Amino acid sequence: MGLFRKKRKPKYVEEVLEFDEAEQKEANLRASENPVQKRKNPAMEFCSQLLKASKELGEIKRDYRVVTDYLTDIQSIENLPEEEMAEIQEVANHVMTLNASRDAYLNKSKTISDSQYAQMEQLQDQIPDVIKRLKENEAYQTTVKRDMQYLEGEREEWRYYKEAMEQESRLLRKLLVGLAGVGIAVILLIFVLGYTMHFDVRTPFLTAVIVAGAVEGLLVVRLQNDMADIKKSNANINRAIMLLNKISFKYVNVTNAVDYICEKYHVKNSYELNYVWEQYLEAAQEREKYEKTNDDLEYFNNKLIRLLHSYHLYDAKIWIYQPQALLDKKEMVEVKHELVVRRQKLRSSMEAQVANIQKAKAQIQKLVKAHPGNEKEIKEILDALDKECGLTA
Repeated sequence: MGLFRKKRKPKYVEEVLEFDEAEQKEANLRASENPVQKRKNPAMEFCSQLLKASKELGEIKRDYRVVTDYLTDIQSIENLPEEEMAEIQEVANHVMTLNASRDAYLNKSKTISDSQYAQMEQLQDQIPDVIKRLKENEAYQTTVKRDMQYLEGEREEWRYYKEAMEQESRLLRKLLVGLAGVGIAVILLIFVLGYTMHFDVRTPFLTAVIVAGAVEGLLVVRLQNDMADIKKSNANINRAIMLLNKISFKYVNVTNAVDYICEKYHVKNSYELNYVWEQYLEAAQEREKYEKTNDDLEYFNNKLIRLLHSYHLYDAKIWIYQPQALLDKKEMVEVKHELVVRRQKLRSSMEAQVANIQKAKAQIQKLVKAHPGNEKEIKEILDALDKECGLTA
């Protein structure tokens, strides 16, 4: 409601313009203190206030006439034949429905920012390919990263194996040296015992030589195997490092490509970019629908104005802002009630303002009698005021 009000609301002066004896004495005092004001009738000082009150009365009257014209429009609409009213209501229903659709779009929360929408709109021909390429790069990045992790694990396994073989080979060398010393000591012991005890040392000697030779041979074979394993470990470690360097280069390249696209479109991954793209498509569709709604709304607004204008209403355009009043009698009753109440207040304001002006005129006439001078000018002002306000002297 309230659409029938004008944008500028006049300030109504309802105070009683009374000039009592104290005000008259103050005016006389100012006149006595200022020689220039001695020659001016004190009543002239109050004429400007009276003219201001008259101007405000004119504004109240204009508002009163406007409200009356709106009430007349409502009466004209209510008296229309049913067939003509049905046509108006059909158009008004379109206006109300389209307004609701437009308001729903405007009140809908945004799923993407305006900058994202503008970027998607500008590059919409490229976005599907960009999403596809980003997904492929992310999949390749995942594969390369998995290969890197595998090669790093293999490198570390060979490194641990190499360290174990190196540790074992060092131990075997020490055992070889130790067994050689023990073998020599045993052989010497056999010769010493054979010489002192006078027995045949050939059998113990051969036994000791065979046992020592066998143990030493086994240790040497194991040491040679360890050295071969160490060599193999170094080769595998170098191969893993070479492959890791090659794959790391690929990983850096694909990661840079992924990061560039994500930074360009302000997303974290292809899923988010795809989400933004889908939201853009939905928003673009909604915006297209909104623009069509605006076009349709403009068409039906103009049609409603033309229909109502054909009945010579005071303001046919006002009804496009409250079409529900044309569709619902209760709404129209509320509009009419508001206007009636407002007109009553304006009438009361006019009556109070007219009474104030009449009282002010009486006060001015008293001042004119008490302070002769400028009678002609004051009379012209009062006559003009009577003519404008419709008052009698």
